[in-house]
Amino acid sequence: MFSAEQSCWFVRKVICWRAVASIAWAVLLLPPITAVFVLLSRFSLLHPIQSVSECLSFLTSASAIFSFILLCGVIIMVGFLNLEYYTVIPTIACSKIALLGQLLHPRQFVNSLAHCIMGIIVAWCCAIAIGGRYETIAYPCTPGDGADSSHQMCLNELHFILLLAGAFVGLSHSMLGVIYNMNYVPFLTVQQYKYLRFKGSLPSLVKCSATQALYSVRNYIVVYFFLGYIPKAWICKTLNLHLNSSVHPLDSIAGLLDLNLLYQLWVSAGFLLLTWHVTLLLFRIFVTEVYSFPVQSSFTEDAHQCLPKVITGKQPMILKFLALQDLALLSQHSPLRRSEVFSLSQPGGHPHNWNAISKECLSLLNDLTQRLIAYHDTVATNGRAKSLPTGSERKTSSETSSTEDLMSPRPTFLMKTPASVFARSIVGTSQSPLTAPFTSPDPDSPFASPALRRLTAPADPWFGTVQSPHVMRRLPKLWSTPTDSQVNGSPPASPSSVPSPKQEPSKPSLLAQFLQNRKEQLPEASSQALFADSQAHIWALEGLTYLVQASFSEDQFGVVQTALPSILGCMLVLQEAVDRHFKLPHASSKPVRSASSLGDSTHKTLRFALRATLKTAIYRITTTFGSHLSAVQMSAEHRKRLQQFLENKE
Repeated sequence: MFSAEQSCWFVRKVICWRAVASIAWAVLLLPPITAVFVLLSRFSLLHPIQSVSECLSFLTSASAIFSFILLCGVIIMVGFLNLEYYTVIPTIACSKIALLGQLLHPRQFVNSLAHCIMGIIVAWCCAIAIGGRYETIAYPCTPGDGADSSHQMCLNELHFILLLAGAFVGLSHSMLGVIYNMNYVPFLTVQQYKYLRFKGSLPSLVKCSATQALYSVRNYIVVYFFLGYIPKAWICKTLNLHLNSSVHPLDSIAGLLDLNLLYQLWVSAGFLLLTWHVTLLLFRIFVTEVYSFPVQSSFTEDAHQCLPKVITGKQPMILKFLALQDLALLSQHSPLRRSEVFSLSQPGGHPHNWNAISKECLSLLNDLTQRLIAYHDTVATNGRAKSLPTGSERKTSSETSSTEDLMSPRPTFLMKTPASVFARSIVGTSQSPLTAPFTSPDPDSPFASPALRRLTAPADPWFGTVQSPHVMRRLPKLWSTPTDSQVNGSPPASPSSVPSPKQEPSKPSLLAQFLQNRKEQLPEASSQALFADSQAHIWALEGLTYLVQASFSEDQFGVVQTALPSILGCMLVLQEAVDRHFKLPHASSKPVRSASSLGDSTHKTLRFALRATLKTAIYRITTTFGSHLSAVQMSAEHRKRLQQFLENKE
């Protein structure tokens, strides 16, 4: 009921001021960055002293001051776009169609258009700073330029190509922001001061900007070589300009071999990207700074700003994440604030603070458990192998389904995963139990040969395990051998005819590897999307278990022990669901690091961090309470699993 008031208070008093502070620091860093750019663009090895004096004289000129004002306006606009488009939960496209939909979204179109316009403004300022033949877009034509009169103006294609380069780099930056989730604001595991964090990230920031500028210029040169005549003809017609026929056009090989032009394009693109990347980095640093919420307040009008109320809110998500981060920190390092969590309300004597915090943390963990169960059931029943019937169910079902099995035999390639399985919004029943992701084929099937029964016997060391993707890709051959032989009319293959795998597999071609990597990206993206918001669950686990650990000696009223059975049960069920998920293909393989160093890739490994945090959290409780946990009421299955942690066998 406080969601609207919370959002208004937090955005107005915290987020907006942090964004303003980041923009102010970006503007303060703009003069030294601009000075370095001017020096790089005007420096001459043959005349070093003269070039330095020219740079100093330009930096104090009126044109430089006007350009600096425009650059400050661009920085402010970039900071506003960062505030408008940032997110604490990355948007992960599970398919190329979904990624294309994100790129063509109207909101993203506005963002791309704004970056194109800002890129043109920065490129114009760069042309003024470079000076010389890049300074103006037109110059008076001479009789030798192919014009009819000297009063006519010719197009300065060097200036024009620099302006188009700014628009192209701005568009590329906007699109790469969607592809690499550059609007994602990550939270650091280890807290650092803002200055140290910025200082440590600056070298990689400069390297990333220079590398991305180099690739952007390469792509721009190719595009301008084939399509440069279109905007050139349009600008000439619009401004009534003429082309100088005495010089090589820049949309030709001879024109693009100008090394000075390529250098100026690269330096200008690097300057543009560096200023924008610095603004984004400062925004991330300021927004993710730790915020300390009061646990309780003496005034009712400030109750919506207290941690128990804030942590139960849904919007904005940055508020919920900062509240969970504060909960994890106070549960570890603040005994005084922990005592406020364990305190009772007066009058009444109810643990409202603990009830609100524990209820929200358990709700988050239960929500993740249900998502994992639904995802697992969807994968197990959509084109994959289903669980085997057991006992009397197999006997009764084999008689009734024998006719159906003969009419509709099993598909040959059972390991192929349909794309519909890996949609981000997975709809599944939460009442069905967790089933194994892959099961062995039914030996009672009419298509099973003696060789297949021998291969699927429990004594086989490969039975019931998934060793690698290569082993799974060999399984369809075992399925297809008896089926194909029956279709062709030949007798089933005998056990002795099964070839022994002694020959080394041939190395796949580059095309096969590329296609296989593309196929593996689909389940990998679906697993990343499933754990995209797991940073909140990590903090919930840490905050909850550290409070439980501290309650062993600090909880004077025993408010935590009443919730211990539900906490252990929730964590053990989540542990089982996470273990089942990591048995799926590609769930246990760590993704390749992103090519863009600025696009944070920590969200790709959140599932590994969650698994480690969950196991550590359970051990934190078992090592604290020890044999006292035998008095906690729980199911026999949970007690058996908890015993593994008590004996340090997990």
